[in-house]
Amino acid sequence: MDWTIQLLINLMLSFCGFIATIRAVPKMGHLFIKANLCGIDMSKKESKKIPEAMGIVCGCIYLIVVFIFIPVPFGTYIVFNQEGFPHEKENNTSASGGGCSPYVLAASSGAFVELLAALLSICCMLLLGFADDVLELKWRHKLLLPTVASLPLLMVYFVTYNGTTIIVPKPLRFLVGYSLNLGPLYYVYMGMLAVFCTNAINILAGVNGLEVGQSVVIAASLLAHNVAELGGPLRDTHLFSLYLLLPFIGVSLALLYHNWYPSAAFVGDTYCYFAGMTFAVIGILGHFSKTMLLFFLPQIANFVYSVPQLFHFVPCPRHRLPRYDRKTDRLHMSTSTFRMSSLRWPGRLALRLGHAVGVVHLTESGGMTTCNNLTIINLLLKLAGPLHERRVTQALLAIQVMCSCLAFVIRYPLASLFYDV
Repeated sequence: MDWTIQLLINLMLSFCGFIATIRAVPKMGHLFIKANLCGIDMSKKESKKIPEAMGIVCGCIYLIVVFIFIPVPFGTYIVFNQEGFPHEKENNTSASGGGCSPYVLAASSGAFVELLAALLSICCMLLLGFADDVLELKWRHKLLLPTVASLPLLMVYFVTYNGTTIIVPKPLRFLVGYSLNLGPLYYVYMGMLAVFCTNAINILAGVNGLEVGQSVVIAASLLAHNVAELGGPLRDTHLFSLYLLLPFIGVSLALLYHNWYPSAAFVGDTYCYFAGMTFAVIGILGHFSKTMLLFFLPQIANFVYSVPQLFHFVPCPRHRLPRYDRKTDRLHMSTSTFRMSSLRWPGRLALRLGHAVGVVHLTESGGMTTCNNLTIINLLLKLAGPLHERRVTQALLAIQVMCSCLAFVIRYPLASLFYDV
């Protein structure tokens, strides 16, 4: 079966996933409320119970869609080639004769194993994310969970590919040469990538539509990148990415419909972990993890800005949501109060430097210091003043889109400054 037909079938199944999710979320909501998996939206005037952790519905439908799709690229080859999957060496030489095109994903048994490992990692992260929503795990557990969930993916990568050599950027080649074999450090990097992707989305959250919205923008950016590369020599890997990406976009758009202001469903940590692991899987198995990180520029900025609180150099409340003013129906930056003298020197230095460049709000009164919570949501409210919740989400997603445009400029026009293209 031609790869374009496979892609079309995947697109149709993704649309079915969209329809299933958009119908399932409101129908399942009352079950979550009955199980006490619900919360009150603290940025609304009315106090209404809203189901939480609805990312589990989205994630389960995603897995079902991909499971249904598996026979399309892989079953067809087995039917028409009774000997089963050919060896990798045969795959690389089948273009000139009969058999399967080298660009058909089904021609690689390694690709089949990689797909199963990818789904296993996503499924594990979905389960662990739901456990986090139910049990409210501590931050150290949030760092451990993605590492554990990524192990099947890393083991399969080791068995099927095991490529740990990177191309060194031009400005650094006089130091280490054209390429550098990182060995085990490359696997450490991939494990850290999974940890970053899952938690980066999770800490940039707190207003209606933001978690799913940023994930949809990142996914759309990855979609554009994969489509642009389909004519290149790595068509197989980009097809693999598209097969996982299109169903994700379908179910995420449906969840965004219900999570947009005013939200009728909270996505919970489950969706953040599910989305982050999906991106990590796509970047690792698609062999474009550096490009993927370019689409995470706002999340990287938010992480760097949050470091003093995340590493407890500065007191960090469990929830750093913006403060809601019922009278004006506007969000204000939230703050933390503490004694500056009680902080270690990295915390004091970070706050003083941030205040000097205008990105940290500091006030002192009666020996107590008050600073804004260190997220770019609160930074936006500091710079722009109080905003309606819908405007906050729109502004942050607009920043996400602009950063994606910048990422494409870095990846294509400017890439020749660093690599041979």
